[in-house]
Amino acid sequence: MAQTIGKTTWPPLPYEDWRETAATLHLWLQIVGKIRLTLTPWLNHSWHVTLHTTARGLSTPPMWHQGTSFQIEFDFIDHRLIVRTDDGRVAILPLVSQTTKAFYHHVISTLEQLGLPVQITTMPNEIADAIPLDVDEAHGTYDPEFAHRYWRILAQAGRVLEYFRSNFLGKSSPVHYFWGSADLAVTRFSGREAPVHPGGIPNLPDWITREAYSHEVSSAGFWAGGEQYPRAIFYSYAYPEPMGFARASVSPSIAHYDEILREFVLPYDEVRAAASPESMLLDFLQSTYEAAANLGGWDRRALERTGASRG
Repeated sequence: MAQTIGKTTWPPLPYEDWRETAATLHLWLQIVGKIRLTLTPWLNHSWHVTLHTTARGLSTPPMWHQGTSFQIEFDFIDHRLIVRTDDGRVAILPLVSQTTKAFYHHVISTLEQLGLPVQITTMPNEIADAIPLDVDEAHGTYDPEFAHRYWRILAQAGRVLEYFRSNFLGKSSPVHYFWGSADLAVTRFSGREAPVHPGGIPNLPDWITREAYSHEVSSAGFWAGGEQYPRAIFYSYAYPEPMGFARASVSPSIAHYDEILREFVLPYDEVRAAASPESMLLDFLQSTYEAAANLGGWDRRALERTGASRG
């Protein structure tokens, strides 16, 4: 399907113009993510549940079901959901406007026809006042142009996050997409244990949050916004947040600490309008990490590549 925006590297993504598609796509990604969750052994910090950007969209890694390997990909170029198995079978579902209930049943039925029956927990995660996925008829908008733009931004942001990740020798997460919170993230670890996280995330058991934040982190990524914060941003936060972090001087000057989100934010529109979006984003990632690491007393000499630090 042709895209009206072509190959714009950092396309516009005004939340008010795609809020219904954003809400629907979030739920559809959760359906596929929950299939991944059901079929994959637990990995520290929930890294086993994430999706990854591809040259066409977002995909699960390979999953195993009774000896058969398969994966599911959202293709945001031709707007298809594709299921591929290791014996060469391919099933394709069109990505078009339809209720989340209908999408859920189409996906589950397709897997059953492939001999891959899966049962998932149908209550969405990390969404307040959520509707079970298998009965949700309130969310059903799919605008292919904005789905394509969203993927383009995830791909470009992921490229910069991968570069940023490469300068760290300590434990670091992959660059991956969390379908619960709907953000692309990378996380660095100091190596020290953290205080018990208070939890309290809607529709997410506290034990999952506490395991995810069992150790000190500096985490950053891209989030396209939501109803309570209708603006796409790059973000960076620390857990536990060291004293003075909210008042730290970071780059660029347009970045600021948001008291509600409790993280530094850099508006996406500022990045896409910059002469060098990549340089602006890297400055943000590095300066906010340094604020967390310096104020938190991280052993930066042991954790970073020689020459990577500017501090």
